[in-house]
Amino acid sequence: MPRFHRLAVALALSTSLVAAGPALAKAKGAAPAPIADLVKAVDIPYQSFTLDNGLRVIVHEDRKAPVVAVSVWYRVGSKHEPKGKTGFAHLFEHLMFNGSENAPGDFFEPLQQVGATDSNGTTNVDRTNYFETVPTGALDRALFLESDRMGHLLGAVTQEKLDNQRGVVQNEKRQGDNNPYGLLRYEIFENLFPSGHPYHHSTIGSMADLDAASLADVKKWFTDNYGPNNAVLVLAGDLDLATAKAKVQSWFGDIPRGPAVQPPKTAIPSLPAPLAKEVKDLIPTTRLYRMWAIPGLNDAEAVPLQMAMGVLGGLSSSRLDNALVRKDPVAVSVAAYAQSFEDAGIVIVQADVKDGVDPALVGKRLDEEIAAYLASGPTADELQRTAASYLGGTISGLEAVGGFGGKAVTLAEGALYSNDPAYYKVELDRMAKATPEQVKSIANKWLSRPAFSLTYTPGERTEGGEARGGAVTAGKVSAAVEPDRYWNAALGDAGPDTGIGEAASIADRSQLPAVADLKALDFPVIERARLKNGIEVVFARRGAVPTVHVAVSFDAGYAADPHSALGTQSLMLSLMDEGTASLDSIAFAEAKERLGAQIDGSANADETVFSLFALGPNLGASLGLLADYIRNPAFDAKELERVRAQQLNRLKAEMNNPNAIASRVLMPVLYGADHPYGIPPSGLGDATSVAAATRDQLVAFHTTWIRPDTARIFVVGDTTLAEVKKQLDATLGQWKAPASAKPVKHFEAAIPAAKPRILLFDRPKSPQSVILAGKVLDAKGGDRLEVLRSANDIFGGDFLSRFNMNLRETKGWSYGVRSRISAERDRVNWVVAAPVQADRTGDSIRELQGDLKGFLGDKGVTKDELERTVNGSVRELPGSFETSADVLGGLMSIVKFGRPDDYYETLPATYEAMTAAEIDAAARKSLAAGDLVYVIVGDAAVVKPQLDGLGLPVETVSPAN
Repeated sequence: MPRFHRLAVALALSTSLVAAGPALAKAKGAAPAPIADLVKAVDIPYQSFTLDNGLRVIVHEDRKAPVVAVSVWYRVGSKHEPKGKTGFAHLFEHLMFNGSENAPGDFFEPLQQVGATDSNGTTNVDRTNYFETVPTGALDRALFLESDRMGHLLGAVTQEKLDNQRGVVQNEKRQGDNNPYGLLRYEIFENLFPSGHPYHHSTIGSMADLDAASLADVKKWFTDNYGPNNAVLVLAGDLDLATAKAKVQSWFGDIPRGPAVQPPKTAIPSLPAPLAKEVKDLIPTTRLYRMWAIPGLNDAEAVPLQMAMGVLGGLSSSRLDNALVRKDPVAVSVAAYAQSFEDAGIVIVQADVKDGVDPALVGKRLDEEIAAYLASGPTADELQRTAASYLGGTISGLEAVGGFGGKAVTLAEGALYSNDPAYYKVELDRMAKATPEQVKSIANKWLSRPAFSLTYTPGERTEGGEARGGAVTAGKVSAAVEPDRYWNAALGDAGPDTGIGEAASIADRSQLPAVADLKALDFPVIERARLKNGIEVVFARRGAVPTVHVAVSFDAGYAADPHSALGTQSLMLSLMDEGTASLDSIAFAEAKERLGAQIDGSANADETVFSLFALGPNLGASLGLLADYIRNPAFDAKELERVRAQQLNRLKAEMNNPNAIASRVLMPVLYGADHPYGIPPSGLGDATSVAAATRDQLVAFHTTWIRPDTARIFVVGDTTLAEVKKQLDATLGQWKAPASAKPVKHFEAAIPAAKPRILLFDRPKSPQSVILAGKVLDAKGGDRLEVLRSANDIFGGDFLSRFNMNLRETKGWSYGVRSRISAERDRVNWVVAAPVQADRTGDSIRELQGDLKGFLGDKGVTKDELERTVNGSVRELPGSFETSADVLGGLMSIVKFGRPDDYYETLPATYEAMTAAEIDAAARKSLAAGDLVYVIVGDAAVVKPQLDGLGLPVETVSPAN
């Protein structure tokens, strides 16, 4: 998938193909469907209206599932923040979830009761949005909640809530800053955009400005920016225009207009001269950046710039990949992408230096390749592959109505930024019509200006992020910065014054709206067949869009890795991506790109899976490419050295990531060195084994584990079982199993008895500590664990869980904590993950122990917790299988754990039969505070003194490598 931002993320994950069949049916045989036909087929029909108070409403009808996406977008982002108020837009986003005057509890409580999915809020430089997808019968409840916080919020905003969410946001900032490259967001905006420019400071803001935020400040922020006339509401899904009009008028019509919001003055800056800077960070290798400011998304040159960057460094077969990674391997990875915001954008070109190569040489080669590209421009074939890859990579998300992508996002963005909900069609038309001459000219216009050259070198940071973010005076990347979210993506609140006038009581806000009749899950019919060689095909038809998802799954996974050579499978999978016996690395990449197909290999603990996403008209050719990829990998010895260097670099990166370090320490300790699961869970292995691996070793692993008699094929999409079986028989059905016996994984290996202790990894100057606490459960993934998983949900498994509400919403020590029960085929584990501010590490462990002892003791499941968990688990099921990818995951889970085909349709009865006593008993049987092993990754000088008095021995450790 090309690394666009506006096109590839914000727009295209959200468009829908409606009545696409005739346009796409023209493509026959192996010839790829024409780009123009694909573009013409993308259509999101909508109707719109505007209330008297200025609220713009857009409605898209989609009846494929009984759900409606609700998406509210406010034209207020960090660019609207004055000096001294950085971080206010995002801080207020957090306050909007802490209750309103007529719904004083947590915003997610009534949503979880109705089974809402995809609920969150995000803030970026231009806007703040809030969204949830709800069952159709719960639409009134969602509209009540959204309208109440739009028109009836300030009476519920208190100093206590402000202080708490200020702490949460500051821990969100610490968590982001703590990661490798965590300070990059400050470098980009502070250097490309001059002081005083609305994009100069980061959305997260500075600690000082967040500390200075007063209750009066945040109330004024609301009254100035949160009027209905500054918002767009999109409803997408199972409703019509008449229904939408009546409901929206009832819930939002009483809210008075707010002040007109004036857009800040902006410009596209150019650096007066080349600017260079070097910073140090805990990273695996030197990374070189070249950056420029470019036009915003409404500019006609934005799309051609994105196309230009796709050819330069976005495609797998990009100019930079071929020159610096494949042919003259001086870099382990490269990328180039354009990220457009409303008023300006950024172009970033980057290269990670190969170990042992002089960074100055790589910088020289990078600049030479950029110059050569500007001189030659792209070819027509390169633009075709960029467009096809973009469309293929985006149509995979076409079915979703909402969430972070969804059709609601596309319509809202067009309306908010471009005054045209269908602005995506303008962008797609520009993409289809882009010519080599045009793209070359525009790329030269913007990339011939002075660049900001940033060099990241490995080493200890010389400054942290505490003082950054304000308005100062001094696997392929697709975006330099992401919106700041209300929920922690890493785990995945005085008075009666309303501030904008008293609202009339059009709607009854005295209680939550009742939930209307909710439709039960109708899981697609599962069909089965066998190929000529006996491989089972498991199929479900989904015809909403002309696409097909295929997964060829082998009984292998990281558990098959030889413990004497950990990382073998990851290295094999990476080498398989570099071509087949008949297609070299570049030819294989180009073949995928022309078809708009995504083909890749991945693994989890139990399975190795080769996946295909194909456009329906290109399915036959795409399946042929998939079969060649699986059966006939080239295992080119020259390419092995390149992918080896890349995996060693990823290993170094893992050793600098606090979450990855903690997992590498914990899992081998929990399962023991001999158990198949007792390995670092990423599957990257250890550096010694990866450095020593030979081509013969990888070929042998492929021969042993990737064979037809350990395979199953799963297919979901717009085709039939008969048709896809015929296509698969012609490709994978001819594959003969070897005569040797099937390989075996040794799960009989003993798991060591739990030895409670704290394992401390010293990571100096870390503003946060990452805490993991875990144990192996006496259960397997295929056991009936619904009751125990419900207990986990209540204790720590979701946002409203006891432990998260304590550490995040009450204490304000964390951006979010979670607990989870894993899903391996053999013995599963229970792990609590808690990233917390460094000076509260010991206190957080005490809170975990206290919360868990109470939960397992005299503070068992309450009536309200039982009701919320059962209702949420039952009512979220229809929305959980909205897309073909969701259904594919469900099919694979049913087969993996030997469940009946109607498993998901019988789940409601299982949940509705649960009692509080049953959940308490399951928790007390399996969970305990006294047998947990703790891993802490943090600054030992700060953390170690806090661990005294916990009653646990403390050992200093290094992660398995």
